[in-house]
Amino acid sequence: MSTQVEGPISLLDEVKLQAQVLVPILRTLRMEMGKDKADELVARALSDWVRSVYLRIGEKQSGSPREKWQGVWNELRPRIGGVVERELLRDDNDVRDYNVNRCGFAEFFKALGEPELGALLVCDFDYYVAEVGAPTVELTRTQTIMKGAAYCDFRYRFRRV
Repeated sequence: MSTQVEGPISLLDEVKLQAQVLVPILRTLRMEMGKDKADELVARALSDWVRSVYLRIGEKQSGSPREKWQGVWNELRPRIGGVVERELLRDDNDVRDYNVNRCGFAEFFKALGEPELGALLVCDFDYYVAEVGAPTVELTRTQTIMKGAAYCDFRYRFRRV
C-alpha cells in the first residue's frame, strides 16, 4: 500500500525532515574530524546542493530575470506560510525592503542547537533565489535571526538592464 501526500509539504516540514538526517551525520563527522573541519565540509556540500535546487526552480520560470525571481518566490511563499512574519518597508519598481521579525526556521534550528545548519539550509537560499534574477535583482542582508539578530533585514534592489 502506498501513501501519497496531498500537495506539497510546508517548507518548514521539509527542512525538519532534512535535519533529521543531517544532524546525526554532522555530529558524527564532528566527533571524527573536529567541529571546524566537519562544519566546513558539510557547508561546502550543502551550499552547492541548495544553490542548485533554487537555480533549477528558476530555470523552469519564464520571462525576464526579475520575472523568474518573482516566479520562484511565488512558488515558495505558500510553502513558507505563516512561519515567517515580515514587515514590508518599501516595495516599488526599484526596491523591495522588508524585515523578518519572527522566523520559525530559526526557532527550530536554535532549539536543535544547530543555527549554523539552519543558515546553510534556509538563510543562504535567499541569495540563491536572488541569483535567479541576476543581473537585475540584488539582495543585501546584514543580519539574521538565525545568527542571533533581533530581525533579518532584506534589501532587494532592482536594476534595469
